[in-house]
Amino acid sequence: MIWQLTSHWTSLVTPLIFGLLLQPPLTQLSIVTQPNIVLLMADDLGIGDVGCYGNDTIRTPNIDRLAKEGVRLTQHIAAAPLCTPSRAAFLTGRYPLRSGMDAINNYRVIFWNGGSGGLPPNETTFAKILQQQGYSTGLIGKWHLGVNCESRNDHCHHPLNHGFDYFYGMPFTLISDCQPTETPEMDRAFRRKLWLSTQMIGLVTLTAALGRLTGLISVGCKTLACLAGFSFLFFVSWYSSYGFVRYWNCIMMRNHEVTEQPMVTDRTTSFILRESISFIERNKQKPFLLFLSFLHSHTPLITTEKFVGRSRHGLYGDNVEEMDWMVGQVLDAIDKEGLKNTTLIYFASDHGGWLERQEGKRQLGGWNGIYRGGKAMGGWEGGIRVPGIFRWPGVLPAGTVIDEPTSLMDIYPTVVHLAGGALPQDRVIDGRDLMPLLQGTVDHSEHKFLFHYCGIHLHAVRWHQKDSGAIWKAHYVTPVFHPPGAGACYDRGFCPCFGEGVTHHDPPLLFDLSRDPSEAKPLSADTEPLFDIVIRKIGRAIEEHHRTLTPVPEQLSMYNIMWKPWLQPCCGTFPICWCDKEGENKLANL
Repeated sequence: MIWQLTSHWTSLVTPLIFGLLLQPPLTQLSIVTQPNIVLLMADDLGIGDVGCYGNDTIRTPNIDRLAKEGVRLTQHIAAAPLCTPSRAAFLTGRYPLRSGMDAINNYRVIFWNGGSGGLPPNETTFAKILQQQGYSTGLIGKWHLGVNCESRNDHCHHPLNHGFDYFYGMPFTLISDCQPTETPEMDRAFRRKLWLSTQMIGLVTLTAALGRLTGLISVGCKTLACLAGFSFLFFVSWYSSYGFVRYWNCIMMRNHEVTEQPMVTDRTTSFILRESISFIERNKQKPFLLFLSFLHSHTPLITTEKFVGRSRHGLYGDNVEEMDWMVGQVLDAIDKEGLKNTTLIYFASDHGGWLERQEGKRQLGGWNGIYRGGKAMGGWEGGIRVPGIFRWPGVLPAGTVIDEPTSLMDIYPTVVHLAGGALPQDRVIDGRDLMPLLQGTVDHSEHKFLFHYCGIHLHAVRWHQKDSGAIWKAHYVTPVFHPPGAGACYDRGFCPCFGEGVTHHDPPLLFDLSRDPSEAKPLSADTEPLFDIVIRKIGRAIEEHHRTLTPVPEQLSMYNIMWKPWLQPCCGTFPICWCDKEGENKLANL
């Protein structure tokens, strides 16, 4: 009886074993359970600035090679049209509104290293999860998500508090003030308001002091001291915005240490590249995450001499070509260490090109191809549609183009899944795992609706109607271009999110991006039979989306973006902040 049972089970199991042995090998994904991950993010790069997206005046052979050897996304969307909120969404997989990283006012990014706003410590970045999974994590380049909260050394918003083991770069962002030969870029309107506020508070303080001395006004000593303190703070802030912006904001750090104050821009590119390659070499024996956040192609377009004059697109093109060369150097380092087949590489921009960035006849901002609008515009495609390229030989099919809506927020669940981590269950994650789409095991993106904010203001919504292939986009608010028909807000330098500078649409402007990607011809109930159905469907999606939002502290409030001397990173004894520790040419031993 036992023999018969044994014989029976053998007859069942043996074919199963042989069947498994004869199965073709699975993709490399099943072997490399924790690939190295290299995330390359450009700054202000337009989707039309890259060769594989149609540019023929700027040479980008290394980025194009990534696309040829991997997957190129044609509808890759940023969650915000400006640096700070877009990068917050990228790192957290959540709309920036959920973490308080979108503004209610016109100051929609971190303005000072000495401000108190930034990516909240309770947010869980993908770097933090990968760190917990045993990855070595590094951020090289731009941060722009805050430094301190309450004291100069608490580093509550710092990259090392958000899952990165190593940081080398700018805690702020590159601005023209960092280059002594360039025209200052720091918000001139902000400076005027700051000076007006300084005068008003100073006048109130002076009036109170005179009233107390003459006995005409009863003012307590504490009140007078507070007024005097505020007067001094506003004056120093205004004065600093002219005399010390370069010293306060244009600094370089290694981990918590300020290494250059102010930064020496002539060598910044070589140092960032050196640090990136060094990080790869130091961590090649275990899984690593490298987030290389380029300072290119943000103004002042710091470009080394060997690349100046090389492109047919002026200094901006030269700067993009230098960034492409840096991409090539990183790829060569990965190949040299034998890591090509075990490394997922991703390239993108944080948002669209800056159309208004001009000096005379010089165009210093990017080009967004056929797409309308640009940087700072929350709804139009030119501000939020960005390059998106993945390469992983043996796992992702080479030369693939995917025309499905995807988001920068999708990187979060994608890399967390690849690292074997788990998504946080105590918060809404808006991104979706891209691996099934990238590998071709599914035909459609998981995104049904994507919401396009300008600050905290919802400007547009897209609906991917998968059964028909239509991609509807409804605009509820659009910026007022000046001059009319120019396609940008050249009178302001940035398009606003609210107020007199925008137009509200009721009914909304509706486009089908699958037929009209340039958003040139809005549809109406007369020209589109599905107009009313589509608008109602999107309206219900907005209601459901709003129910998922919860109030959080506003990180970009006026108080949080103000410069606070007690929070200013300083190399030396404040306010005498100056150092150049890079002359020692030391790398951290990690």
